[in-house]
Amino acid sequence: MAGSLHVKKGDRVKVLAGKDKGVIGEIIAIDPKARRVTVSGVNIVKRHRKDRQDTSGRNQVIKGGILSSEAPIDASNVALVVRVEGKDVATRVRYERREVTKKRPDGSEYQGYRSYRIAVKTGKEI
Repeated sequence: MAGSLHVKKGDRVKVLAGKDKGVIGEIIAIDPKARRVTVSGVNIVKRHRKDRQDTSGRNQVIKGGILSSEAPIDASNVALVVRVEGKDVATRVRYERREVTKKRPDGSEYQGYRSYRIAVKTGKEI
């Protein structure tokens, strides 16, 4: 099932399992369909690339070699991190619906609801 994940792009997360267990990083990409996230500085893999021609027609060669980059990990292996009194603390997410005033394209206003992400450990909005 391709639904939403408990974390979003830009969130700070802690890795719970794998070779980088305990590392804290920021999410740089999300694939909700595969339920995978890419975290900066985590699961670094090396790719061997050949030199290749630039496809824009400028006759330039793009340098190859051994390139390091982040690979995705399963979303269940990360936990959201929030700052509490200067320390990073892993927490869960709950959602709270609040009433807000929304505008229609014609300019009229109406009352609607918006969902907010709340950190369970602090009770504050993320």
